[in-house]
Amino acid sequence: MPRLLQRSHDTNARPPSHLFYLSNLRRPVVDRAEGIYFWTKDGRRFIDGSSGPMVVNIGHSNKTVLEVMKRQMDKTTFAYRLHFENEPAEELARKLARKLPEGMDRIFFVSGGSEATESCIKLARQWAVATGQPKRWKVITRFPSFHGATLGSLSVTGDDALAETFTPIMRVMPTVPAPAAWRDRDNLSMEQRGLRYANILEEKILTEGPENVLAFIMEPIGGAATAALVAPDSYYVRIREICDCYGILLIHDEVVSGAGRTGKFLGGDHWSSRPDIVALSKGLGSGYAPLGALAAPMWLVEPLLGSGGFQHSHTYAGNPLACAAGLAVLSEMDRLDLIANAAAMGDVLIGELKALQKRFPFIADVRGKGLLLGAEMVANPETLTPINPAHRVTQRLLDLAYARGLIMYGRKVKGGIESDNFMVAPPMIITREQISEMIAIIGDSLEALAAELDLPVER
Repeated sequence: MPRLLQRSHDTNARPPSHLFYLSNLRRPVVDRAEGIYFWTKDGRRFIDGSSGPMVVNIGHSNKTVLEVMKRQMDKTTFAYRLHFENEPAEELARKLARKLPEGMDRIFFVSGGSEATESCIKLARQWAVATGQPKRWKVITRFPSFHGATLGSLSVTGDDALAETFTPIMRVMPTVPAPAAWRDRDNLSMEQRGLRYANILEEKILTEGPENVLAFIMEPIGGAATAALVAPDSYYVRIREICDCYGILLIHDEVVSGAGRTGKFLGGDHWSSRPDIVALSKGLGSGYAPLGALAAPMWLVEPLLGSGGFQHSHTYAGNPLACAAGLAVLSEMDRLDLIANAAAMGDVLIGELKALQKRFPFIADVRGKGLLLGAEMVANPETLTPINPAHRVTQRLLDLAYARGLIMYGRKVKGGIESDNFMVAPPMIITREQISEMIAIIGDSLEALAAELDLPVER
């Protein structure tokens, strides 16, 4: 049984913090990180079972990446894009384009995921204006979904808990249901359900007026808002057909699912799904530097350049140090064959999680691709009744795992207000032995949770 970590007096001994973030919870001070592990100042070791918030794809403290960054720091750490080109940005754009779907070869670098998705939306809108389609402005999104926390990206984020406070100061976009086909209780096959969810998009387009709809934005494989939700295969093909039919741009938010995490470079590659615009971040920089990107084909970018340029900029767009880090990350991904490892270890991990599902019947669904996996917990697996929100089950499970030395990720997956889950998304360097260690802690944490809340366990 995994050892329960001793509570440290380190938190109480520290002076009050002047920082604030998502809560006032104090955590131990990190000392160092290597591979899939963190060590704290008070000597504890943690397994990074979520790669931070699904960021550190290639693992912590990769020496090759750090050496590349040090060499770049000796040259220059900043060069503004309007003043200079820089070799790391140019080379990273070339290398990235070779990994993306054919023709997706125009890159705009940013500092993070929210910037990336908002840049995609602005590119789409400016393209519509430049090509004589100024009435197109509505971006249809899914509910639930997560596309960022800036006001622009939040306007296409389907999450009541995050968006409600800010609704009066932003333009909220129309939504369609996320394809949670596993929840449906009907006589349809999964493929038929996939088509039904996709056809809801067509209905929404007709309701909003096709001439007014600019784009549809979706996560090919869900992130925190849906805990690695995967649609039936039929969904992806039909979505592309609908967008083509009405001249609507298809934006894939690959901030979480991109950069190899799912066993393909892009999550959409599992279905040969062809987006018009792609947002990337998180694993692209793998936590070594703030980095994200918009990728688009020339046919979308050229009208903007011909009408005065992209009316959008970021101070750190194409930053040489960040791009040097990103270039080294992609090189290490290739050298270590990490995408193949993500696919192989993902198969092992999802098998272990499904074994836990049999042991703990309150786990209603296990899903995902590669090393982007999630599990949803309910009070009754037949009726899918949520566990009483007062129990704060997601956070309680995360706390139990944390106390045992495992970091996991979780968020309520029905609009941010209901239904509990946990996500397992370790770095792509993980081994079978490390998966076994991680699964033992998850099992022990679920056992403790079940005992606390009188949830069913199969002996």
